Amino acid sequence: MARIKAPCNITLYGILDPNRARGRDLAELAKAAVKGGATILQYRDKNAGIRELIETGRAIKSAITGSGVPLLINDRVDAALAIGADGVHVGQDDMRPADARQLLGESAIIGLTIKSEEHARSAPVEQLDYVCIGGVYDTLSKHNPTSIGVDGWQKIAQQFRDNSPKLPVGAIAGIDLSNVEEVIRAGADGVAIISAMFMADDVESISQQLKSKILNAKGCA
Repeated sequence: MARIKAPCNITLYGILDPNRARGRDLAELAKAAVKGGATILQYRDKNAGIRELIETGRAIKSAITGSGVPLLINDRVDAALAIGADGVHVGQDDMRPADARQLLGESAIIGLTIKSEEHARSAPVEQLDYVCIGGVYDTLSKHNPTSIGVDGWQKIAQQFRDNSPKLPVGAIAGIDLSNVEEVIRAGADGVAIISAMFMADDVESISQQLKSKILNAKGCA
């Protein structure tokens, strides 16, 4: 029996990473992003031990409780369970979405990174709530051997949508105020952003500006 869930809103997807936060408290940054219009957040820390990961994740979750904005954990299903997070985002080399679904349950949000047309063709869409395709532009936040550009994003997105026309498709890597409208007009349902949001002096203000540009590009402003 197919899962029946409301569509996942990835319009403005903020990714919290202590390496791209200028030493500031992630829970406070999360709160500011939500006030500025973020629709979903992810906590990512590739270097933290499991105890630190859980403690920080719980602090972020507490900071945005009542906002209606989901919190996902990058890669670590065990941490997501302990935190009481709303789901996970996994990459091609992480736990398989089907295994994450089995552990987290039907109501969890599960997202997947896609980097190629082959990934798009083989994605286990029945287990997913959204995908993010990238890296679109060059970025310092994560190692991407080659950025795919907007044209590359569109090709991969079309391949994925041929298989699953209903799931939201996001874009990630190097997206900021200068190019966010271009990505949305290319067909992205939303954008995942790290540095442009969380390296900014005023996270709430930059989130508002990004959200405004996204809605304008969608014709909703």
